[in-house]
Amino acid sequence: MAQSSTSPFFSLEELKNLKSTSETGGLEKVVPLIQRKVNELDNTELNIAVTGETGAGKSTFINTMRGLRKNDKGAAKTGVKETTMEPTPYPHPNLPNVCFWDLPGIGSMKFPANKYMEKMKLKKYNFFIIVSDTRFTENDAKLAKEIKQLGKNFYFVRSKIDNDLNSLKMEGVKFNTDEELEKIRKYSVSNLKQAGISSPSVFLILNFKVNEFDFPALKETLANNLDDIKKQVFLLSLQNTTLEIIEEKRKELVKRIWMLAILSGAVGAVPIPGLSFACDIGILMTAIIDFRKYLGLDDASLQRLTIMAGKPVEVLKAEVKTPLVGEISVEFVKRMLVGSAVDAISVAEAVLNFIPVIGSLFGAGSSFLMTYKLLNDALNELTENAQRVVKAAFGTD
Repeated sequence: MAQSSTSPFFSLEELKNLKSTSETGGLEKVVPLIQRKVNELDNTELNIAVTGETGAGKSTFINTMRGLRKNDKGAAKTGVKETTMEPTPYPHPNLPNVCFWDLPGIGSMKFPANKYMEKMKLKKYNFFIIVSDTRFTENDAKLAKEIKQLGKNFYFVRSKIDNDLNSLKMEGVKFNTDEELEKIRKYSVSNLKQAGISSPSVFLILNFKVNEFDFPALKETLANNLDDIKKQVFLLSLQNTTLEIIEEKRKELVKRIWMLAILSGAVGAVPIPGLSFACDIGILMTAIIDFRKYLGLDDASLQRLTIMAGKPVEVLKAEVKTPLVGEISVEFVKRMLVGSAVDAISVAEAVLNFIPVIGSLFGAGSSFLMTYKLLNDALNELTENAQRVVKAAFGTD
């Protein structure tokens, strides 16, 4: 049986192991198994390598993917000179486990092609973005072949695509934008195929125009080619620029809710007075704070979005209408628990039957159900607020 899109990050084998462990050793024996999986989610690293020739727009691309401009704290240095002399890490401002690495361009005097592979230690990266602002070179193709031998994915990005279109305008040429873009894409693909790259993925982008050209398709492709946990990490690192991104984040966070609810339910079953309630509070407080950060509703994320959208931060903050963005205190969460208790019990059968193996471990009055119900409600409320912010930022219908 395959996992459903909303099931936790457990394989069928792992779910059966949870059940048998609880039957033979009690639910307290399940706690470390679940905690290990939660820790795996929290500690998974994603290292993304970005390379290309000097001036191709690597650093600007890295900044764009992290929602930063060149003068922001932590931004990658940009310029026409070679500013990258060694692999330089740029962690995501909200998720430091997601790190973009600015690699020197292959084929320069300092990094000739025959030494590049060894010096760059390519094995450490999860996938590669090869950037060019004109045409992809023989060295780009050579690098792609080396990456393929390592069993890793690579993607070609043509940056500054507006330069091609502006040249036609300046020459007074009448053209259809979509047709010209398709010509550029086919030309790039053809050159790479001639260099020995079969079925190359080429994306045409303009840095900072995150909802235009192939930028949305690039982000979707990168996410879909990652395994389950790394896919979640990557999606949660994306800036909220479309309603589709917010919906994908919501789906991934529902999976995390299952994980946290199982952990809460397992710890809550341990017969130690006060442990269940204390654990629920800690899980709930941390999760709500994380959710609003992942959904771009914290002050820092909203400030970065104003730069990308060109809208005053006050306009975006006016769309945030939930107490969940305020202080998340113990008393605040206790009030939420009391308010959710009756509703949680009323939906017990539907929730517990959703994943039968897990449902068999917990009862209708369990900490599992309370945590699931409260976090699911909080996620839906935060999602609605994030959607309003994006609509205000980009005029999305």
